[in-house]
Amino acid sequence: MQKIPVIAIFDVGKTNKKLFLFDEHYRIVYERSAKFIETVDEDGDPCENLESLRLSVFDSLRDVFKRPEFEIKAINFSTYGASFVYVDEGGQPLTPLYNYLKPYPEELQKQFYATYGGEEKLSKETASPVLGSLNSGMQLYRLKHEQPEVFQQMKYALHLPQYLSSLISGEFYTDITSIGCHTNLWDFTKGDYHAWVAQEGILEKLAPLKGADEAVPAAFPGNSYKVGIGLHDSSAALIPYLVNFQEPFALISTGTWCITLNPFNTSPLTTEELKQDCLSYLQYKGKPVKASRFFGGYEHEQEVKRIAIHFDMSTAVFKTVEYDPEIIQKLQREQKASNNLQEKTTALPTSGFAERDLSLFASGIEAYHQFVIDLVQQQVISSNLVLQGTDVKRIFVDGGFGKNAIYMNLLAAAFPDKEVYAASMAQATAIGTALAIHSLWNTKPLPNDIIELKYYAVTHQEA
Repeated sequence: MQKIPVIAIFDVGKTNKKLFLFDEHYRIVYERSAKFIETVDEDGDPCENLESLRLSVFDSLRDVFKRPEFEIKAINFSTYGASFVYVDEGGQPLTPLYNYLKPYPEELQKQFYATYGGEEKLSKETASPVLGSLNSGMQLYRLKHEQPEVFQQMKYALHLPQYLSSLISGEFYTDITSIGCHTNLWDFTKGDYHAWVAQEGILEKLAPLKGADEAVPAAFPGNSYKVGIGLHDSSAALIPYLVNFQEPFALISTGTWCITLNPFNTSPLTTEELKQDCLSYLQYKGKPVKASRFFGGYEHEQEVKRIAIHFDMSTAVFKTVEYDPEIIQKLQREQKASNNLQEKTTALPTSGFAERDLSLFASGIEAYHQFVIDLVQQQVISSNLVLQGTDVKRIFVDGGFGKNAIYMNLLAAAFPDKEVYAASMAQATAIGTALAIHSLWNTKPLPNDIIELKYYAVTHQEA
């Protein structure tokens, strides 16, 4: 029997841990998922069960290697970011995998920023808003100051994808997509580690940098498969778009957060942009990507419940509600006629719909249309933070709002000079992780049909 050449991808989220096998056409030919019960660190804070994760990687691989129909050509990893594994000389973890939501000591944070030039200066240089433990470099600073004996013992601090990769390759590397995402470690003005990293003696605790498009041999003799060094998941999800589209584009990735990613905006972050929740990170080829975000998906969840309760409807109705241009035009006329209309110009975490009185609407469907109008207005302000001054011609929307006809039509109307598409792709993060090392395992040309696009023409002008 002819074996199918495949790549094995571990896609490790906070909740679900998945293993995919992709064939050379990037079709999923095998899938397995696991969930682990969290454990706690020495302070009683919840954290990932690292040992369960390690064993799961080996169990899953043992299982797929036994399958006679597949020939594994390569393995790669993508995981959530902002999480370090501190390993000794032998690659053994020295501490629990601390959660990036772990509260950060206020005094230590003040000390750090006071020592290295203040919050505003450092945030601009590292493209990292002040986020406590979510700035993973701050976790290293904390370890050095609170657990100096562990810091001494530590050979390397590895972001989670690189730790998982080291389990299979036996080698330790640092990946630019993990280092370049709000870690406080990378100086975007210099294109190198920030000066504080060397001054604190942390630089020598970071493994050598290796390209996300490179791979190394497996540590197990007799095996010929390649091992990628792993990627940060949000960078991985952008790769299929970077591979498929050469013309300047922006991607609005919609989930709990609505994040606008512009890989064609490399201008340094301004203080104003940082205040409005913008950041920059490095994509897999090392170029900066500017991003803005607001809490649109979370707000949608809350407001749909509020509308449903008020109008005594099921929230399920709003999953399939159709775009009604007449309702939109009526609401826009009323908005223009109202004297208290204020043009929104600042990117806020939410749209402000929560302040609206639902009894002013004729129906739940009308209220929902108004909510999406408000939401898209906030989306446009947020997206424009990273679109302005660039020649982006196309906007792709993936995730939940890409399936929302009201949102998509209003977005197309808001950007009449751009092509607006709903983009859908199964398992974008895992596919991006496989594409990063495409040439090292796949004999076929890069695929050009893995993203499904639906074009939204401007169907109406505002009344």
